[in-house]
Amino acid sequence: LFIGDLDKVVNLLLSLSGRLARVENALNSIDSEANQEKQLTGQLADAKELKEHVDRREKLVFGMVSRYLPQDQLQDYQHFVKMKSALIIEQRELEEKIKLGEEQLKCLRESLLLGPSNF
Repeated sequence: LFIGDLDKVVNLLLSLSGRLARVENALNSIDSEANQEKQLTGQLADAKELKEHVDRREKLVFGMVSRYLPQDQLQDYQHFVKMKSALIIEQRELEEKIKLGEEQLKCLRESLLLGPSNF
């Protein structure tokens, strides 16, 4: 009887310590995410400043280029600049979708390997 109780208590302790470790990891992850959020907020502000600087430079370059190019070539130049930005944005979106798909596929594979009986 004592050995059976001991097994139950040991299993309970192991189960609870495992759950506690998972909770601590989750809490550490939340703290880490909060720090990352602050860092990303600062980086976003820096990126916005850089974008404003680039926009100002683009206007200056356009002003100089407009003096030397005929109207049709100037329109081609404007179209090129717009399309380049649009394509970069589209490329980033596609990369993010691929990354998300790969993460979902990884989770699906892991869940299939674990199976319902291994939880």
